[in-house]
Amino acid sequence: MLDVSVSYNRYRFLGAEFLTWVWYVIERDRGQIKVPENMRGILTVGNRVVIENSRNDTVQQITIRGDNADMGEGMLALKKGGLATKLSLEYTLGEQEWRFTLKGDSLDVTGLKTPTVAPVETSDEIEGAALEKTALCEVVIDLVDALFNRFIKLRVSDDWENEVVPKIRKWIMDAKT
Repeated sequence: MLDVSVSYNRYRFLGAEFLTWVWYVIERDRGQIKVPENMRGILTVGNRVVIENSRNDTVQQITIRGDNADMGEGMLALKKGGLATKLSLEYTLGEQEWRFTLKGDSLDVTGLKTPTVAPVETSDEIEGAALEKTALCEVVIDLVDALFNRFIKLRVSDDWENEVVPKIRKWIMDAKT
């Protein structure tokens, strides 16, 4: 059995590949996003992307942030062999909207902003509000779980090298920088 730190370092690349794949499917191939029927909302890239490129024991990190930011520099970093390591996402389901950042190395969800819940006016309403907020947080966890499950199934299949990677490379090479 591998030591936890050895496993973490050995398979750390999977998170960055996952985030890069998520970015790709949002931009070019939404058909790859397979989530349960009740979660079929709109997933978009938010206002922050961090890309890392590791070469010769050095790590270059590029952060693109801001609403309507130009992703040209990010695409150039991908062309040079970088992978997304943090990705801000926005998820809209009906009238509700979630905003969060997903970290590739740990798949941590940070900065989660859920739809607002009704204000608590009495002490009897506290438990209901807490349960509602928990349910709203679970939506994001379920979404990330469904996306990662789809990614892993693709990643271990022959389709990954034969179909998915060439499509991602084409997306990167065709991008304006």
